Amino acid sequence: MSMCVLDAGDAAFTVEFGDAIDPDLLAAVNALDVGIARLQAEGGLPGVIETMPTFRSLTVFFDPLQTGREILLEALRPLFAASGHSGGDNGRLWHLPVCYEGIFAPDLAETARSLGVSKDEIVALHSGSDYLVYMLGFLPGFPFMGDLPKALRLPRRPEPRLRVPPGSVAIATGLTAIYPWESPGGWHLLGRCPVTLFDAGRESPSLLAAGDRVRFDPVSMAEYERLELALKTGEIEPQQWLTRPKAEDAEVLR
Repeated sequence: MSMCVLDAGDAAFTVEFGDAIDPDLLAAVNALDVGIARLQAEGGLPGVIETMPTFRSLTVFFDPLQTGREILLEALRPLFAASGHSGGDNGRLWHLPVCYEGIFAPDLAETARSLGVSKDEIVALHSGSDYLVYMLGFLPGFPFMGDLPKALRLPRRPEPRLRVPPGSVAIATGLTAIYPWESPGGWHLLGRCPVTLFDAGRESPSLLAAGDRVRFDPVSMAEYERLELALKTGEIEPQQWLTRPKAEDAEVLR
């Protein structure tokens, strides 16, 4: 796996592992990010302010009054070697409910026509795969997930919507996503998920994290409304849809 380090001003640098959306690149990014967090927790990496992971790179922000680029790169050298051999799937697995009916699926019929299949086939294809969360971005808690089945791949809509409702489940190119907030958007809307993806009051505000996997479970509109109400009243919690915790979390539970 190739790797290069790029300057990002006088207080940051970016470690790039490639130029594609690929699970192996994401694994390398996550391995480096976790390694840096561990070094920080052990007090062995003073001056690092935060890290910012993407599909294929990790940017490290630091305080130039406490440390420097070369000092940090030397300290991180063992992690660079380890991140290139970071196989395994240690992410969490979520089964999230999605309603693919009525007003929750405004682009379902058009998408089916464009792809030459039925609406039921679209739902079966979309809900029949596990999707890897590559990164969060665009909006707080917005998960970019892949890899979408090739039979579902379409370019973005020619004209974006001014308002996409929160919870909308969408596809574009080789990715799928859930809009955690109302916002403009140009993806094709296939359904709606009642689970809140971002809550500043939670210990970890973003429900999903890079490296997690998500499977969508179709539900009726009546079931969607029941789940939405139960979530709002606190009768159920989003964690009920977590079906496999991270490896380290599972170890603690043993």
